[in-house]
Amino acid sequence: MDFVLLYKNSLLYRSIFFISLCLFHPRYLSIAESMETTDIHNPALNYGIVVDCGSSGSRVFVYYWPPHNGNPHTLLDIRQMRDHDRKPVVKKIKPGISTLANTPTQASDYLHPLLSFAAAHVPKTKHKETPLYILCTAGMRLLPDSQQAAILEDLVTDVPLEFDFLFSRSHAEVISGKQEGVYAWIGINFVLGRFDHADEEDATVEVTTGAQNQQPISRRRTVGIMDMGGASLQIAYEVPISVTARSRWKSVLADFNLGCDVEHTQHVYRVYVTTFLGFGGNMARQRYEDQLVNNTLAKNRLLTTQTGMSEDKPYLDPCLPVGLSDTVTRDNRTLFLRGQGDWTRCQEAVRPFLGLHNGTMSPGGVYQAPINFSNSEFYGFSEFFYCMEDVLRMGGQYNSERYSQAATDYCSTKWSTLKQRLDNQLFSQQADISRLKYQCFKSAWMFEVLHSGFRFPSDYPSLKTAQLVYDKEVQWTLGAILFKTRFLPLRDLQQETLRQNHPSWLRSSFVYNHHLFSLCILVVVLAILLYILRLRRIHQREQRQAEALNLLWAEEGEALLP
Repeated sequence: MDFVLLYKNSLLYRSIFFISLCLFHPRYLSIAESMETTDIHNPALNYGIVVDCGSSGSRVFVYYWPPHNGNPHTLLDIRQMRDHDRKPVVKKIKPGISTLANTPTQASDYLHPLLSFAAAHVPKTKHKETPLYILCTAGMRLLPDSQQAAILEDLVTDVPLEFDFLFSRSHAEVISGKQEGVYAWIGINFVLGRFDHADEEDATVEVTTGAQNQQPISRRRTVGIMDMGGASLQIAYEVPISVTARSRWKSVLADFNLGCDVEHTQHVYRVYVTTFLGFGGNMARQRYEDQLVNNTLAKNRLLTTQTGMSEDKPYLDPCLPVGLSDTVTRDNRTLFLRGQGDWTRCQEAVRPFLGLHNGTMSPGGVYQAPINFSNSEFYGFSEFFYCMEDVLRMGGQYNSERYSQAATDYCSTKWSTLKQRLDNQLFSQQADISRLKYQCFKSAWMFEVLHSGFRFPSDYPSLKTAQLVYDKEVQWTLGAILFKTRFLPLRDLQQETLRQNHPSWLRSSFVYNHHLFSLCILVVVLAILLYILRLRRIHQREQRQAEALNLLWAEEGEALLP
């Protein structure tokens, strides 16, 4: 009996613990629920669709969210839709929509497979209230305004003829690099729960919103993001203090309110966001090689030497692994390289490509808003993660000293040894020959961007490099739909206000909910009382049985006496 009671009590404690976790940490419950199959039979769910029209292809993302909780200070709980196999509802097509520059009337036909895919997953009864956003990025930005307008016009005209989604002219646009960066920042911070109300253990910041007569507010600290692709580099982070905004700085500062009510400043954010074209890992290497060719050929003409003109007299490149032979061809001119594997010299060689100006500006001479390095946190994506993880196998928390030592050791390792390690699968699955060749250069470039460009202290403790957040890839499209739908809770709140104008309905609803809650409490209390009474009865029955048994033994004992 004691074992049974112990087992039941342990189940009771575990149940209470689980309920407490869900009640006091709803973010964990939300994360767990977002990984489950979306319940399309739930009529209370709302849906939204975002099409990302990129340079190399287009992707459609389907999102959903439960009804807003009625608190004007909280955001919609938007999650990515998952099919019956728990896979994200995403579809991609190639090439990019910008290839239709000369045939804009085919734009709607081009997107038809993506929109049909989304329509098949969103319940038919929800189509007319499901907002659709078609947002175009880098590829479309390169087209003349007239060609952009022609493609968008075809979408605005023809898409409503075939699909019943909530779609208007303002829902199709070419977004700027600044908007894309802000959306990425919103998406990451939303998934990390940084827009939630701060708990006692959370790091906070004092924020000056800029509103008149508004005292600084204390709220949960957001994270900054850095993303280095092949061609460009991007950084975005909140600037919690007021900045004296000169006109030339306005292009890199974004002020916006994520809340549903412009009168509330709890979700007013000021974000610094900048994209540096040509500062991605591949483009930086290309610029470096261009200068190698030009400078070496000019030096050869001046000194009448033949450095780099043959395999016998290669140019010694400090940014290639020791013993690696490579060639660079520009305008039918070939330069022969031989890896020297000197990471310190490589750092010195790549630093000028940051385009710093007297050490007072960030890469390219662009204004950089101040960062409070003693109270901030950053995430590094793409090349920041690849440089640390693919061959160095140290992705995650960044430590400049450990990273520098690992990069130095890698660069000084013989090329033949590195290839053997690749064959023996000692690197990550994503590592290939190209990664091995240019890891030395890219690791130095990343280090210089971080510490010389953005001026992060060498002992900065709060940088994490990552590919996934909570085991999922976070797209800028999540931030886009959060921003685009930010006023929807206000609609729900207004409807609630209208209901409050009908006191009888509200009173009956309140009474019904109150009685329902009381009934639930009563059922729980009765169950506990019945369980206690049952235990008492069992205990009393056992006592009576024990007393009867003792009496029987006593009587039998007396019968045995002479």
